[in-house]
Amino acid sequence: MSHTLHGILDPTGAGPAQEQAPPVADRARRPPSLTGLRVGLLDNTKHNALLFLRAVGDLLTTEHGAQEVSIVETKQNFSVPVDRSIVDRYREHCDVVITGVGDCGSCSAAAVADGIAFERAGLPAAVVLTDAFDITGRAMAQVQGDADYEWVETEHPMAVLTEDEVRARARTLVSEIVGRLTMAEAA
Repeated sequence: MSHTLHGILDPTGAGPAQEQAPPVADRARRPPSLTGLRVGLLDNTKHNALLFLRAVGDLLTTEHGAQEVSIVETKQNFSVPVDRSIVDRYREHCDVVITGVGDCGSCSAAAVADGIAFERAGLPAAVVLTDAFDITGRAMAQVQGDADYEWVETEHPMAVLTEDEVRARARTLVSEIVGRLTMAEAA
């Protein structure tokens, strides 16, 4: 639902400050490492997102001790936050979640909302956004009541990269992703 502020439509739907979500930073407890954990991947349908997520999943299992990539799903709509049934499915099938790639305005906002939803359900989440949509991500984090929420940021755009470039980008970002999912510091 959108609200108007002095005749201007607020596309975040937040409306006046008193209607915004209360400041709540319910984040999942981080494991010390990924050793033996099940990784969930949530593809937002953007071009190269699934390729990137699968490349990260492979690196997490072969180089960072994750047991397996246990669930991979593709959202029906990249611009709509994840619904409760998906969050519940991930809680049942994985221990940590990676989602993205936020490579446009609405998909970046939804990816941040997704990450926060997974966190509040007890699943550490790493959200990947391109740097062009940092402001969009920050606005959604604030609307969701977690203004300090952090994600993994990469150079924009991701959609135009070749398969080899996407795999190289995954390799470049994997240690930061591990840092977002665990108590380990990002390298």
